[in-house]
Amino acid sequence: MGSSSSSYDPKTIYLDVDGKVNKANDSNINNFVFLSKEKEDMFQNVLSQVAEQFSRAFRINELKTEVTNRLAMLEKRVELEGLKVVEIEKCKNDLKKLRDEMTSRGGVRMNCNCKYNFTDDGKKLSPRQDVPSYPKYTLSQETIEALKKPTFDVWHWEHNEMLSCLEYMYHDLGLVKEFNINPITLKRWLLAIQENYRDNPFHNFRHCFCVSQMMYGMIHLCNLQERLTMTDMCILMTAAACHDLDHPGYNNTYVLFSSVIRFQINARTELCNIFANVEPDSFKQIRQAIITLILATDMARHGEILDSFKQKVDNFDFTNEEHVKCLKMVLIKCCDISNEVRPTEVAEPWVDCLLEEYFMQSDREKSEGLPVAPFMDRDKVTKPTAQIGFIKFVLIPMFETVMKLFPQIEEIMVQPLRDSRDHYEELKQIDDAMSELCKWPCVQNTNQKNYTHKNKSSKRGVSK
Repeated sequence: MGSSSSSYDPKTIYLDVDGKVNKANDSNINNFVFLSKEKEDMFQNVLSQVAEQFSRAFRINELKTEVTNRLAMLEKRVELEGLKVVEIEKCKNDLKKLRDEMTSRGGVRMNCNCKYNFTDDGKKLSPRQDVPSYPKYTLSQETIEALKKPTFDVWHWEHNEMLSCLEYMYHDLGLVKEFNINPITLKRWLLAIQENYRDNPFHNFRHCFCVSQMMYGMIHLCNLQERLTMTDMCILMTAAACHDLDHPGYNNTYVLFSSVIRFQINARTELCNIFANVEPDSFKQIRQAIITLILATDMARHGEILDSFKQKVDNFDFTNEEHVKCLKMVLIKCCDISNEVRPTEVAEPWVDCLLEEYFMQSDREKSEGLPVAPFMDRDKVTKPTAQIGFIKFVLIPMFETVMKLFPQIEEIMVQPLRDSRDHYEELKQIDDAMSELCKWPCVQNTNQKNYTHKNKSSKRGVSK
């Protein structure tokens, strides 16, 4: 034990504290170890805090980048969708104003010296308020080209497709851009137009589309974009779309006033006003010009308008306002009664529709003891007799006069009218021959026997 203890050789430890070398004893060593450990813990704690701060900083930067990207996407989406939220709020405010305005007008009525009373089954003269969107129809290139031609078949299209075609025409002619028309307002206006055409056999929304499409076709065929102003083309297209608004299906003066009033109400309503961004003075001129064209479709003024045009056509001046005004009146007249320009399979159903509407009026006139126009009397009118005189004495003379100014329409528009005249004259000859044949006694007796036999067969069938 003693030797072992005596052999131990203690070591001396020196510490460098603040530049001074000191011999360390047991208490110094213990203090040093304690202080070193405390500093190490504090250093580790500082490092952890710094690391956490760096981590947070990096997360904040990532978050900022993500938020910035999302904001950019949202801004782009809002821009692409046309600020729909703002538009919806504006529509709500406009609708509220419109309801208040129409409520205040609710007791106002227009006095009209008509022989018919249309208040029972007619519509209020107010624009459509709750205008839904219509299914978008994408036009094929084939349809786009066909729209420019008088041969376009108007019977194969649903209402939403016709609306899309009309919308395309306004864009294609540059009218939306020229008059700064809000595309949403254009849709709303077209829907209001459709809504305000009644479900008549002839004077309905399909007729509106038919006239508008023919006007669009004549603009292209006659190169009117190079000869008339954008304002003139807008007047032509808009008048064509509005010319028979609210037509009741009866042929009288009320129709024209109704169309004019309906157009003015739609034009004054912000929701439907495609001219909202036009200067007030310019708008007044455009509105008056459209009304002038609507009134020009009155067949009572046919001779007056055509004679005026005939006096100008040989020395026509596209810089003369009166000349251009007269031309526009003739153009809308041509488009309004242009069905016989189209192929027979497209044109002939329109004759059936028109005669049905005429016969409805004449039947009502007869029941009320009123005089009946001969061309509306179902007991006197046939398709050939209704069309031959109209084509020979109204359509051909007017289109041939227009042909003097635009020779290119002869083959596409005038010749089909001549062919249609020949077609109905042949049908009339057949009808006349059958009428003569029925006058023969033997044929009458045969017809009577056949009728009696059929009648008896029918009765026997019923008795069974």
